Amino acid sequence: MKRYEKFADDIAELIRTGVLGPGARVPSVRYASQTHGVSPSTVFQAYYLLERRGLIRARPRSGYFVNANPALPFSDPQFEESPNESTAVDVSELVFSILDSIKDPATVPFGSAFPSPALFPLQRLARSLASASRDMDPRMVVTDLSPGSPQLRRQIALRYMVGGLMLPIEELLITNGALEALNLCLQAVTEPGDLVAIEAPAFYACLQVLERLKLKAVEIPVHPREGMDLEALAQTLARHPIKACWCMTNFQNPIGASMPEDKKRQLVELLRQHQVPLIEDDVYAELYYAPQAPKPAKAFDTEGWVMHCGSFAKSLAPGYRIGWVAAGRFAQKIERLKLMTSLCASMPAQAAIADYLQHGGYDRHLRRLRYALEEQQNAMLAAIGRYFPAQTRVSKPAGGYFLWLELPESIDSLKLFQMALAQGISIAPGPIFSPTRRFQNCIRLNYGSPWTEESEKAMETLGRIVRSF
Repeated sequence: MKRYEKFADDIAELIRTGVLGPGARVPSVRYASQTHGVSPSTVFQAYYLLERRGLIRARPRSGYFVNANPALPFSDPQFEESPNESTAVDVSELVFSILDSIKDPATVPFGSAFPSPALFPLQRLARSLASASRDMDPRMVVTDLSPGSPQLRRQIALRYMVGGLMLPIEELLITNGALEALNLCLQAVTEPGDLVAIEAPAFYACLQVLERLKLKAVEIPVHPREGMDLEALAQTLARHPIKACWCMTNFQNPIGASMPEDKKRQLVELLRQHQVPLIEDDVYAELYYAPQAPKPAKAFDTEGWVMHCGSFAKSLAPGYRIGWVAAGRFAQKIERLKLMTSLCASMPAQAAIADYLQHGGYDRHLRRLRYALEEQQNAMLAAIGRYFPAQTRVSKPAGGYFLWLELPESIDSLKLFQMALAQGISIAPGPIFSPTRRFQNCIRLNYGSPWTEESEKAMETLGRIVRSF
C-alpha cells in the first residue's frame, strides 16, 4: 500500500467511527503534513482519493470537509422468496429492446454489462498478439482446434494451481468466451423441456440461453451477501427433476453476492447427493477486493460434477472472446459438442493471451484493475447516499463492478429506464433478470468506468428522476 493510501485509510477510519462527523473540517494540508510527517503532496493525493470515495469535499478557500451524507451505512436489499415452480423462459425481446437502446457511446453506461475498455492493457496485449501470431506454428491451426491451445490451457492450469486447485490440463477446454462454455455445459447435461435451477435474480444471458435451448427455469432466491439459498435449493431438488444447476458463486450478477466457503462446500455436496451437475459461472473471479482470491465451488468437487466456467472478457480482453471450462467428468462430451458447433476459438487470440499471461504482467494489471474498481464502487455508493431516497437499499459487493439497488415500491424500473435513457443515462431494470419479470422496483448499476464529473451529474439526475415517482 502506498503512503498516501495508508493516510487516506486512516482518515476514512476516523470518519467511519464518527471522530470526524458529517460537516467536520479535515486537518489542513499543512497541519496534516507536519503532524504525520508526510509531504504536502502525499496529503493532497490522500484527500483527492477520499474525494473520489465520496467521503470528503473541498470548499474553495476553506479546505476539506466531511460530506454531510457519506455513503455508509446502507441496508442490504431484501431477501425475497421465490415461487419454486418451473417457468418457461421468454425474456429475449425485452432484453434485446433494452440492450439495443443503450448502444449510443454518448450514453452514460450504468446499464452496461462490461467495465470500461480504458481499464484494460489493450496496447500491451496487442504486442503479445503481434509477437505470438508471428511465432505461431502453422500446424497449430489444425492440431489445436479443440480443446484449444496447449500453451493457454497450461497457463490457465497454473492459475488454478496458484489458487490451490490442481486440475489436469485434459479437463480444460478453450471456448469463444464464457457464454459459449456455459451453453455447451447446459447442452451436455440437458434435453429440451428439462428443468434447470437458476438464481433469482439471474444474469439475463442465463435466461436467454435457457430460452434458446427450450429449457424451463426454477428460480432459487439469492441472499444479498451469501448467494443462493441452499435450503430452497434442497426443497427444489426434492420436488422437481432438476437436470442442472447454474450458479454464480462469486460476485453474482446482478446482486454481487458471494458464497462463503462452507456454503460452497455444502452446495457441491447437496448436488452430488442428487447427482445434479453444477454449472459454475465464475467470470468475475479475478475482480476481488480482499487480499485473497475467493475459492470456487470447483475447489470442493471430488467427483467431477462441477463444470467451472471462466473468461478473460471481464479482466483482460473483452473483444478477444476467450473463455474456458474446467469440465470434470463431462470434458469429452463438451469437447465433442464444441467440435460440432464452432470447432475452436480464435487461435491468434489464444496465442496472444497465453503470451500475455506468461510475459505481460497480468497480476500487476489485475492489482491496478481491482483498486480502480473498488474506488469507483465507493464513488457510486457515495453518490447514491447523496442523491437517492433514504429508503433505497443497495448491495456492497466485495468484488466485480455491479450494484443492485432496491428502490421504493412505487418505482417502476422499466419506466425509470425510459426516463433515464431520455436524459442520456442507461440502467439495467430489474425485470430483465427474472423469467417471471419480478424485481419491478430494482435496478442494476455498473460502476466499471472511471468516475468523472459526468458520472456524478448522471447519478444526481438519476436520483432526481427516482424521487419524482
